Amino acid sequence: MRTVLILIILLAGFLPSMAFAKESDADVYRERMALYRKMDALTQIPWYYYAAIDQYERSIRSVRRDLPKADGLTAIYIKNQEWAGYLNPNPDAKDLLSITIFNGKGVDGNGDGVADMTTGEDVLFAMAQFLQPYGSDEENFRIALWDYYKRDKAVSLIMEKAQLYKTFGKLELDEKAFPLPSRFNYSYKNTWGDARGWGGRRIHEGTDIFADYGVPVRATCYGVIEMKGWNKYGGWRLGIRDINNTYHYFAHLSGFAKDLQVGGVVKPGQLIGGVGSSGYGPPGTSGKFPPHLHYGMYKDNGLIEWSFDPYPYLRIWERNNQS
Repeated sequence: MRTVLILIILLAGFLPSMAFAKESDADVYRERMALYRKMDALTQIPWYYYAAIDQYERSIRSVRRDLPKADGLTAIYIKNQEWAGYLNPNPDAKDLLSITIFNGKGVDGNGDGVADMTTGEDVLFAMAQFLQPYGSDEENFRIALWDYYKRDKAVSLIMEKAQLYKTFGKLELDEKAFPLPSRFNYSYKNTWGDARGWGGRRIHEGTDIFADYGVPVRATCYGVIEMKGWNKYGGWRLGIRDINNTYHYFAHLSGFAKDLQVGGVVKPGQLIGGVGSSGYGPPGTSGKFPPHLHYGMYKDNGLIEWSFDPYPYLRIWERNNQS
């Protein structure tokens, strides 16, 4: 009885804090959206482009040690020296005259008379000053992004995010789903990093979820389809990139759902294919192992991409799996 009372007391304090956290997240999304739309109205650059750039930088800063963590409303990172001007004796300058004299990037975006790189309006307006000369159409926006980041992958990731924001019309795109419906029998364990022999010495970059042939496979996230087709290792496979630069990889499928195309968007729980045993050979090879879904996750940090263990995430999504 005493244990039950303690649990009730703990939960009474914990649940309101969870509700507050969710409410705070919603407030942040509202503030960001208001800021992006304000910049849209001021500059005629669509809000979803600002949102995509901001989210791209937020994602890479969360996994990079050479960049400070994003702790403000916006995440676009401009070095102090660039903001104030490389020859400016005061690298933390906020006064417009000093920044202008030393050709810094800092601008006043909210009309308070100072250029503060910790203020969202100022940072986004500084980005707008770079983008505007290129024009706001998609082709020229891509050119502007390449000139700014000097990386093709950065351009494609930002454009994918813009597509997601434009399609769904909201910023809250972090929802996830377990790849198999709960009404089917399946089993899996942590196999990431295990040795693999077929095709040469390599490690297993994912988790195998065993289920009957043809069991539905679902998208785990809001994302853009980057890859669809055959691979001699993975058989029929699909790759989806989410809003946080994470690549979700589905392999050994029995086939694909209709109307899935590279460049198309999906949402959590959407049917994308079926469990199969394809792979380990030329196109059409199947049956060399029991049917299962190979599920992998890869992260891009703005420089490189690497595999990481999906098992802990699958366990969390499985607990929330209601369908």
